[in-house]
Amino acid sequence: MAPELRTGEMKQGDVGTIKAATDILSGESKKGLLARLLPFMGPAFIASVAYMDPGNFATNIQAGAQFGYMLLWVIVGSNLMAMLIQTLSAKLGIASGLNLAEQCRTHFSRPVVWIMWGLMEIVAMATDLAEFLGAALGFNLLFGIPLWLAGIITAIATFLILGLERYGFRPIEAVITVLIGVVAVSYLIETILDRPDWGNVLFHAVVPQFQGPESVLLAAGILGATVMPHAIFLHSSLTQDRIVVKEPSLLRRLFHFEVTDVLIAMGLAGLINMAMLIMAASTFFHQGMTNVGSIEAAHLTLTPLLGSAASAVFAISLLAAGLSSASVGTMAGQVIMQGFLHYHIPVLARRVVTMIPSLVVIALGLDPTRTLVISQVVLSFGLPFAIIPLVFFTSRRDVMGVLVNRPMTTLIASVVAGLVVVLNLYLLYQTFYGG
Repeated sequence: MAPELRTGEMKQGDVGTIKAATDILSGESKKGLLARLLPFMGPAFIASVAYMDPGNFATNIQAGAQFGYMLLWVIVGSNLMAMLIQTLSAKLGIASGLNLAEQCRTHFSRPVVWIMWGLMEIVAMATDLAEFLGAALGFNLLFGIPLWLAGIITAIATFLILGLERYGFRPIEAVITVLIGVVAVSYLIETILDRPDWGNVLFHAVVPQFQGPESVLLAAGILGATVMPHAIFLHSSLTQDRIVVKEPSLLRRLFHFEVTDVLIAMGLAGLINMAMLIMAASTFFHQGMTNVGSIEAAHLTLTPLLGSAASAVFAISLLAAGLSSASVGTMAGQVIMQGFLHYHIPVLARRVVTMIPSLVVIALGLDPTRTLVISQVVLSFGLPFAIIPLVFFTSRRDVMGVLVNRPMTTLIASVVAGLVVVLNLYLLYQTFYGG
């Protein structure tokens, strides 16, 4: 039986992609491997933006400058956890036709739903703050324009990117993927300029090590900046109506393609995060500059160490990461509001509201890097309210059908959820009471 093709709400530009996907799922397409993968690529790339946003720049640079390559294994481990979590999120949307916020609204009591919505809105605002500030800082570092003007330019740029949604999901997926490509190429160039010690890189990527309480705190910070609540909610929304199939065999086949999407996108995000830390370790730690803890200091210090090209490439990567993640953060906020409340406001109106705190921070002259770090702490509050319901729903056969988690998958996901929650609680404790 051929998959159902839902075109009623599809934009014209998306119909061709959906038709190609349904032909592949039904076995009617004889295309090569890459051509068969392309119609299914996209959702994980959008979600993966959250794993390489400006918050990651701050934590990875600080970790590399203070401890060299030692915490690379934390990035590898965090990324493997993120792959599992995002796979479950994608599977929830495919199997149930509802995103995570909608599942919460369906199964939980009204008071719980309202509390979760309130917490997730705070998380969404913290996300927007970090990503908007990062993009503004990128414009500031790259072109030397005042931060307040960079904030206005960032607002205009994100409006333009979000405006692509009127043409369907493919154009905005393409723009986000290009911006991710810019970040990836930038850090490829940085890595070549750094000339890292690859033996040490490989060793620390797989051998867990700590060196005092500060390294544990930074490890928790890396994890907190990697696994993001809004990305979990968003990914389930991106897959719920993209390609609609009902037959069990076709559902499994579609899920396998989405797993490939996750592995490629999250693998790239993991490599970019590793490159950030490698850059800081190779450049700052090996020069004895272990106090480089801010994005501005890293940009300023790269010029005398590696040349002006290195600092320019760094600023470009920050700008691309900030613009893409600011756009994706607004999309996630919209999904959260619609899912929990069944209330829709125009996405551009939401962008106007959520950028106000960022403009206030800029107007008050607050330290951008410190604000980024604080925003990551706020995100930690929301993480349990995304991961725990996700594991709960994907382990239920009445919700997932044939794509219900296997017992081992649920066990591993539960352990991951517990570890993420404990480490984030540790991060919060150290932030407020650690002195």
